Amino acid sequence: MKTSSCLDHPLPPSLSLPPSLSQFYTVLATHTNSKKMNSGASEVAHDFRPLFRVYRDGRVERYKLFDRIQPVPAGLDPSTGVESKDVVVSPNTGVSSRIFVPKIDGLDRKLPLLVHYHGGGFCAGSPFDTIVNDILSTMVTRAHVVAISVGYRLAPEYPLPIAYEDSFEALKWIAGHSDGSGPEPWLNRYADLGQVFIQGESAGANISQYVAVRAGAAGLTGVRIKGVLIVHPFFGGTEMDEMYKFMCPTSSRLDDDPRLNPAVDPDLPKMACEKVLVCVAEKDSLRNTGVKYYETLCGSEWEGKVELEEAKDEGHCFHAFSKNERAEQLIKKMVDFITKD
Repeated sequence: MKTSSCLDHPLPPSLSLPPSLSQFYTVLATHTNSKKMNSGASEVAHDFRPLFRVYRDGRVERYKLFDRIQPVPAGLDPSTGVESKDVVVSPNTGVSSRIFVPKIDGLDRKLPLLVHYHGGGFCAGSPFDTIVNDILSTMVTRAHVVAISVGYRLAPEYPLPIAYEDSFEALKWIAGHSDGSGPEPWLNRYADLGQVFIQGESAGANISQYVAVRAGAAGLTGVRIKGVLIVHPFFGGTEMDEMYKFMCPTSSRLDDDPRLNPAVDPDLPKMACEKVLVCVAEKDSLRNTGVKYYETLCGSEWEGKVELEEAKDEGHCFHAFSKNERAEQLIKKMVDFITKD
């Protein structure tokens, strides 16, 4: 059985990521001592810095990401009035999620639901950390929605497409609350499943588009997906492709994989939403594939409306780490996409 652990390592210049991604995945320079192992077991088979490396005995060690990314307990945030709680989506797989509810003074109607899939290269990130809590607390407060962030299982311990399947199963679980008698009281009480939006950043944006297409192709009932926010999406075509192939052994890593190239997905016209907002950043190495995805939707038989938003002079997921004017503009655009027809 594969085991995993965390370690801190400097990122050698020869193995550095593109500038925009290195902003997102920064590692620390201190080294953690490890137990002595025999030479065969300690030999590195794959090294995907700055995310993880794999030893020949199957052990996985993760590099430490941003020092400021820390676990955040659920509960009431007195600064915003946002309340959160953690729920188990699937006892069988252990997949759980965090629900966020804005400050409510007398609820006379249910609120739109924002379904969120976090980024992290399919192998890092969590609904329970500072990044997701900051982003969703802002979206919940400004857009006045309920949000749920899905904790899909991470590669490589759980190879892709497990994260995709977990994410779609979570949407099906959410849809099970449509008649107000689902297993989670907060969704029954607060969430309007006739007004659902899906949002994801980076790898989470890739998952978001997959889930929206899958929902349409499967004819999923119980939720009406009004819009999808595709923020700085990963669709391959970068230095991370080799890592994706390792995490997803069934992928060709080529243009014939619909998860990396939605243009070849025969189900793309069935995408179950009315509109899509594609957000890219000028200095992001993933920018061009994000623009290509926008152009793919424009040229497809999908009948919805798609819009492209580009942030100038910014890198990958900058809004998660910066509080500058352009981050504010992006957040406003995302909020407007939800609140305005």
